[in-house]
Amino acid sequence: MSGLCRANRGNNNWFAAYAYWVLRLRGFAKVKLLDGGRKKWEMEGRDMSQQVIDYRRTGFTMTGQENPQFRALRGEVLERLGVLRPPGRRTVPGGVPGREAGAPSPAPGAGTGAGHIPGAANVPWAQAANEDGTFKSADELKELYARKGITPDREIIAYCRIGEPSSHTWFALHELLGYPDVKNYDGSWTEYGSPVRAPVEMG
Repeated sequence: MSGLCRANRGNNNWFAAYAYWVLRLRGFAKVKLLDGGRKKWEMEGRDMSQQVIDYRRTGFTMTGQENPQFRALRGEVLERLGVLRPPGRRTVPGGVPGREAGAPSPAPGAGTGAGHIPGAANVPWAQAANEDGTFKSADELKELYARKGITPDREIIAYCRIGEPSSHTWFALHELLGYPDVKNYDGSWTEYGSPVRAPVEMG
């Protein structure tokens, strides 16, 4: 199991990727992401507006069901580390995702400190984006992740500090590259780094 994180505070479409992930998690199939987002739109000098659009009110009810193949929970991460290992099940060789090794969070939450989940592969999410905010080519993305042992034959869980930038990584791996077993751990370091005695690595 391999994993990813983010490194800088630029956006490069991460909020849109998070909204995309939430919709896919909740069962929406027809969802698209504007490659490059607002950043590229502005760079190309396209029209902008401050007009508030008044949409006709419609009715919609969320079912509450979600696609479990898109989301990892803390218990699953601990299970992969062998901390919570059910009888007869082996953990997958490799690591779970990690944020900057040994570095304090850029905006730490209460109860969280420095470190990363053991065995994590540090691939800053922003490295998947070009200067104009668009995603790099498939070949470039494959090479980027393969350098850290992240390949399509492995189980992958992406996380960061708050679960939003990691959805950008999830999008690159699952939606663009088509890697079959990729989840986003939206509890991320804010959740994982808080409990007492959760396994943590430094450096």
